[in-house]
Amino acid sequence: MSQPEPTKPQTLHWLQQPATIRRLWWLFAGILLLTIAAEFLVELHPHFGADGWTAFYAIFGFLSCVVMVVVAKLIGYVLKRREDYYERD
Repeated sequence: MSQPEPTKPQTLHWLQQPATIRRLWWLFAGILLLTIAAEFLVELHPHFGADGWTAFYAIFGFLSCVVMVVVAKLIGYVLKRREDYYERD
């Protein structure tokens, strides 16, 4: 009777490792701060008043992404089918 092969321990993908996630958060926060700091080096030409505020485009971009994720989740709930949708009689 043969011995069962030992299972190899599962390693996390590099994007799932906590250290990598922490580094990415710091990287993205740094990029955001650089973007906000760049606003002080460029002359802004606001068209609507609010777009002349400091960090307006960073905040607008963040809120836009949040809205897109929420809308995608809602669409997923509307379009979701049961697991046995195609196997039902």
